[in-house]
Amino acid sequence: ALAPRCGWLLPGLEQRLAVPAVPSPAAARPYAAAAKAAKKDARRGRQEKEKKPPPRRRALMTKPVDDVYLTWLYRRPSYGLEQAVGMLKRFQELDFTHPKQFVYISAFLDMALQKKKRVDPFSSSVTLPHRFTDEVNKVLVFTENAQEAEVAREHGAAIVGGVELMKWILEDEVQADFYVAVPAIIPKLLPLRNKLKRKYPSTRRNSIRSDIPKMLQFFRECHEYAVQDENVIKTRIARLDMPTEHIIANLKTIIHDICTFKPPNFDPIVQRLVIRSSTSEGLLLNLDGILPQVEKAEEKEEEENAADGDQQKPVQESVST
Repeated sequence: ALAPRCGWLLPGLEQRLAVPAVPSPAAARPYAAAAKAAKKDARRGRQEKEKKPPPRRRALMTKPVDDVYLTWLYRRPSYGLEQAVGMLKRFQELDFTHPKQFVYISAFLDMALQKKKRVDPFSSSVTLPHRFTDEVNKVLVFTENAQEAEVAREHGAAIVGGVELMKWILEDEVQADFYVAVPAIIPKLLPLRNKLKRKYPSTRRNSIRSDIPKMLQFFRECHEYAVQDENVIKTRIARLDMPTEHIIANLKTIIHDICTFKPPNFDPIVQRLVIRSSTSEGLLLNLDGILPQVEKAEEKEEEENAADGDQQKPVQESVST
């Protein structure tokens, strides 16, 4: 560009050299444009991935044809209740495990109601038709009547007292499996509501009554269960050495009690039911014959009412003629 020996410059170059050059933003940050383009490409790639349909899963096969197979390729088999109990007993014999081990169930619940409402997690107590343990629940009775206190002690109450017990309960010096009370003392027990929570005496759980012997008979021998992890109930129901019909009766008693916590016009609250013993694998149960048939009974009543109405119509028409 320069010709120092000749002393001349190319036309217009002198003016360009006199003005200091200002670098462009792209030249000052040589990697900015590349980074911006990379971000656009990454965003475009994510959008394309979101638009792509998810890969289709291979349909599970129903029944394996061999003794050795990949479990995740087949549907989990379900068994009838009597068949499953028989399998648990057979497992115990083959594995040489303890014959008096406990039998457990895991009930997976559908807690949904209409308009995004849900059944609140609950707990309940039920009397099983066949007791499987000699353990007796520890029951505390609230009463300030001396005669009622004497009756409670005679019928097996572990602790009996009035408002003087509140201090010891709040300080965790006194604890019980169940807390029951006579109606007259309930207004004085309000400070214990937050401490006892679900164990606080309530009419809904039949733990507020004047019939102390009847309350004690129920709560000393009842079986308690509760919802865990928002929609699962895990509880023991029997011992494996009990007769099969006794195990089935206990299971149905608990399942029928669980079903009372959701209105019958909704889908059944129990969606899946698994039974196992202390040392065995879990067996998925077929729910046919286990859940209470409330809806079918209602449908029969509607059909009978409709049939009665059809029978009455010709009679009314003949009378009118």
